[in-house]
Amino acid sequence: MKINGTYRLNATTDVVWNMLMDPAVLEKVTPGVKQLEPLGEDSYSAISEVRIGPVKGTFEGNLSVRDKVEEESCLLVIDQKSKSGNVIAEIGMQFNALDDGNTEVKYTGEAKMSGMLARMGQRIMSGVVSTLSKQFFQAFEKELETEKS
Repeated sequence: MKINGTYRLNATTDVVWNMLMDPAVLEKVTPGVKQLEPLGEDSYSAISEVRIGPVKGTFEGNLSVRDKVEEESCLLVIDQKSKSGNVIAEIGMQFNALDDGNTEVKYTGEAKMSGMLARMGQRIMSGVVSTLSKQFFQAFEKELETEKS
């Protein structure tokens, strides 16, 4: 399944970059993440609980940040397993500085699912992915506001 979108954040690219590279911030803003433990540089063990429509369950696995180009781009790699199925996703993120001091984040990637998650169908799962993406960026915006205060 393809994953893509664009989101505008009210912060400069350096602020957005530094916050995304902070595991404590990632743990706060990533929907459903209950625990994010460092395994090594830019690699984490992750436990998530997802409850959106028909998708419910606890997922365990890894999250890593790869191919980093500071303040420009990175690749998020997610490998999660649950009783309802497995998800492996690679999502490239590009950070573009805008003239008004904001940052445009473009993300594109692909998720491969197995088990019951794959049987639910692309339409249902694309809705879940869209909801999770919105939740991520809304939580990130709230965290930006907290940082500014």
